[in-house]
Amino acid sequence: MAETHYTPVVILGAARSGTNMLRDMLTRLPGFATWDCDEINPIWRHGNLDWPNDEIPPGRATPKVSAYIRRAFDRIWRASGKPEFVVEKTCANTLRVPFVDAVLPDARYLVLVRDGVDVVPSAMKRWRGDLEFPGMPYLLAKAKYAPISDLPRYALTSLKGRLGLMRGRERLSTWGPRFSGIGDLTGAPLEELCARQWAASVDAADLALAEIPPDRQFHLRYEDLTQAPADWLGKILTFLGADATAPQIADAAGIVQGGSVGKGRGRADIDLTGVLPLMQPTLARHGYGG
Repeated sequence: MAETHYTPVVILGAARSGTNMLRDMLTRLPGFATWDCDEINPIWRHGNLDWPNDEIPPGRATPKVSAYIRRAFDRIWRASGKPEFVVEKTCANTLRVPFVDAVLPDARYLVLVRDGVDVVPSAMKRWRGDLEFPGMPYLLAKAKYAPISDLPRYALTSLKGRLGLMRGRERLSTWGPRFSGIGDLTGAPLEELCARQWAASVDAADLALAEIPPDRQFHLRYEDLTQAPADWLGKILTFLGADATAPQIADAAGIVQGGSVGKGRGRADIDLTGVLPLMQPTLARHGYGG
């Protein structure tokens, strides 16, 4: 493998766990760069587009596939002025950490976990197509980095999903990390689908990270990050061996908002009682109450 002059920083976290926020904090600092779209799943899936879900095994990281993904990182590195760190955040990577590590054996991992009871209502909004940003600019930003040969497939999937909502369907046909068995939940309550998606993402990442050296991982909780963002950002920089001034850290930490912490447990419009058992082992493992 060709030598690189930057460190890939891979943020791992279930969808709606604050991974965008963490990436945006880091990339406000000098020496950090990323893509100008929120995720690059089309890049990660190139060469494996026919794999039935996002749980792509490491054996599928062939030399050709790995080289393609590494070139995507290299292009961002060069276009951004050759920074010390290239940050990447695609939530589906929680389901394929061994594949990611086969492609990026020099990566450092920032692992962010959020209370699943808060994640479920937020994920439900996204499954229903409630985007927090204009749909077309967002899709075009992602399409810019998708392999040209794969674009027709993504365009068709996106079109079908939006048309389904326009015709009265409750939710998109697909959104977020696609775990094994997600196709069996087509008729399941949306709360159950989102609960299983969160647990599958967190569980898969936990299992895989147990096989990766601890000195390449930094773990934190969304609730802690939002309570003291500057402190946690400083700890992350220490872990990465990066430098930033106190004003730079304060500026980056200033984008953090934690107003949604704990609101999932007090929602009167969503009854999560029935899905809590699906999340309980994962919640308990990460110190969250039922």
